[in-house]
Amino acid sequence: MKRNAVSLTMAAAMLTGMLGSVPAFAADLSNLPDKVGEGTITATPDMYPDTDLSKPYTVNMYLIGDTPNDWDMVEEKINEYLEPFNTQIETTFMSWSDYNTMYTLVLAGGEQVDLIFTAPWCYMYTEAAKGSFYDLSEDFINTYMPLAAKYQAKESWDETTLAGKTIAVPSNVAQPQGKIVAVRQDLMEKYGMTELKNWDDYKQYMLTVAEKETPESGIYALASSGDNNELWDVYRQQTNTMLALDSNYMDFIYEYKEGELPKAEDIKFVYEYEPFRQYAYDMKEMADAGCWSRSALTNTVTDDDAFGALQGASIAWNASVFTYMEQAEKAEGVECMAYDLTTDNLVNAEAYSNNDMAITAGSENPERAAMVLDLLKFDTTLNRLLLLGVEGVHYDIDDEGNYTELDKSSDYSALGISAAWATKNGDLTEAGTPERELVITDAWKERVVSNPTITFVFDDASVKPYEDAVISILNDYVPMLELGLVDDVDKTMDEMIQKCYDAGLQNVIDEFTSQYNTWPVSYTHLRAHETLSDL
Repeated sequence: MKRNAVSLTMAAAMLTGMLGSVPAFAADLSNLPDKVGEGTITATPDMYPDTDLSKPYTVNMYLIGDTPNDWDMVEEKINEYLEPFNTQIETTFMSWSDYNTMYTLVLAGGEQVDLIFTAPWCYMYTEAAKGSFYDLSEDFINTYMPLAAKYQAKESWDETTLAGKTIAVPSNVAQPQGKIVAVRQDLMEKYGMTELKNWDDYKQYMLTVAEKETPESGIYALASSGDNNELWDVYRQQTNTMLALDSNYMDFIYEYKEGELPKAEDIKFVYEYEPFRQYAYDMKEMADAGCWSRSALTNTVTDDDAFGALQGASIAWNASVFTYMEQAEKAEGVECMAYDLTTDNLVNAEAYSNNDMAITAGSENPERAAMVLDLLKFDTTLNRLLLLGVEGVHYDIDDEGNYTELDKSSDYSALGISAAWATKNGDLTEAGTPERELVITDAWKERVVSNPTITFVFDDASVKPYEDAVISILNDYVPMLELGLVDDVDKTMDEMIQKCYDAGLQNVIDEFTSQYNTWPVSYTHLRAHETLSDL
């Protein structure tokens, strides 16, 4: 029996009519395909008649994540393609270990930044409140981003529109976004385990590795780094929850009920939601057992990279885990497997806004930045360069548009950089996807449910000082709790929550509730029930 769901497609059509106007392209693009994926999209300078291309300009783009080994090669190819546009790009990667401290400083400092990756989980709301992003008005998009005006999913704009201003260009695809775990199957078998069916099975695997394997080989059950937030997402899938607010640990959560918009009173501050406390208990048990390093808070090597380098025995993430499984399996005798621990629960559809690119308010040439972003997102050649690397070096592609990664892909993996997440269009599929991956991802399609609160964007301007104070407290406490590096879970959580209220959490909750209760979307318009199995 397929689960009924709020159809993204149906909702999109209805939202278009009731949430205000959407961009309508002005440039003559009649010679281009009607949709992305229906043919090659090749942009030319004459598609940007209102953009002054008379002088050369370098668009400075800032991304998060570690720099791929072959980025210079890819960037050189991009710049060669951009020569007719009299434009170049220069890219700075803020590494996973540094971006938390660098991101705000870069936007506040003297560096010239034109384009920057952002997301609800990457300072989008915080920086929007500061005015860090350029306002992408409908006229601006029509004039300077004609490809986005034509090809960007119309409903997606609402997810990056705050207080009437569109602050970023979101990804152009919504897809199943389940959270899974990957483990060393050879270690499973070494200790008499065959498969993981649920959270308790996974927990037992973790404790077994910590007890029997770590003292022998030094491999941690999970080589955690910074926090265990992805593992929390795996855990909370057991509760069929969705987020009404997701911003820098400041999360408001609710339990999904089919065909219903949650009432304001049903949306909880996540750390007052009992399952998070239960999760924190499990994290402390695992930490005390030695499942990860006591220095996990300050580790600079990500758990994913550590897994691929055989330093960890499990990771938690989305389908990206398969990339790191393949890395680990290059070592002789290593076998990996991924498991969905919540096969009886719903799967969230990834929000368009989960990954975005923004033009900065401080850009010296926002029109040129807009053109570059437009090209990177929709020109077929540039988009494939950004997402897949250099054809024939990092990947091959067949006549049906399915790509295959080559040996050199380890130096530039498919969809491996943050800009790729933000500029994906959903038109690229990997050829020969392994059966073990399809078993999981195909099963997701029948359980996908879109978040009914997805187009509600909280405007925190009036409570920003309170929110900043609360987030500062959460930054001190949440990573410790998610890593179990506390002496007493209840005492630590109660202390954190009390400090949050002392800092003004109630003011934030009251403002959130007020805005939510006056949110103009009538949910009756969104009750077109059908599955998303066609995604």
